[in-house]
Amino acid sequence: MAGVKIACLAVLCMVVVVAPYAEAVTCGQVTGSLGQCLGYLKKGGAVPVPCCNGVRAINSAAKTPNDRKQTCVCLQQIYKSITGVNLPNAASSLQMRC
Repeated sequence: MAGVKIACLAVLCMVVVVAPYAEAVTCGQVTGSLGQCLGYLKKGGAVPVPCCNGVRAINSAAKTPNDRKQTCVCLQQIYKSITGVNLPNAASSLQMRC
């Protein structure tokens, strides 16, 4: 019985220690959610509905300042890894068209 109590206490301590450092938003989530936006970001035109849904999902997931900072870091990394993105489309048009 004492072993079970110690195990439960150890798990509780790990949760308390790890929880503040857990990322709510990952780069994988950002990439997956915004992957449908790539055509629009490069060529413009109509914003695909899945792209708008992805933007909304990431916006909803990034609730804290740390979440939003992590999302921004991910977006910067994604931007550096692809070519041909039309920055005006990425900067403003996407929000207004969704």
